[in-house]
Amino acid sequence: MALLVPGVAHGGEPSKPKPYALIFGTVWDPDGHFLYGVTVKIRRADKKKAQWEVQSNHTGEFAQRVPVGPGDYIVWADVKGYKLPDGRRLQAGPDVKVHIDHDERSDIGLHLNW
Repeated sequence: MALLVPGVAHGGEPSKPKPYALIFGTVWDPDGHFLYGVTVKIRRADKKKAQWEVQSNHTGEFAQRVPVGPGDYIVWADVKGYKLPDGRRLQAGPDVKVHIDHDERSDIGLHLNW
């Protein structure tokens, strides 16, 4: 019978959590209201395709862990197929550039357009 203990390595030493940086943000409509369910994509600045994809939550917020810096990232909202409850459609706002130096948190806002 095996007993599994989380966070303990085979040698009995506690395992260290892997360090990370965090990109945290909020998605806003043009009137300043936060938006639920918007797809947010993130890629390294030197790549062409998104490496991460998350959804904004009920308060318009999203978070993605990324490797410890230094590193540059591009964050944008993908609003294809996204409609507001009143039927209006939104357009993506400008991409947001994020620079990570170490194991830190970077807070941003994605502002969408009509």
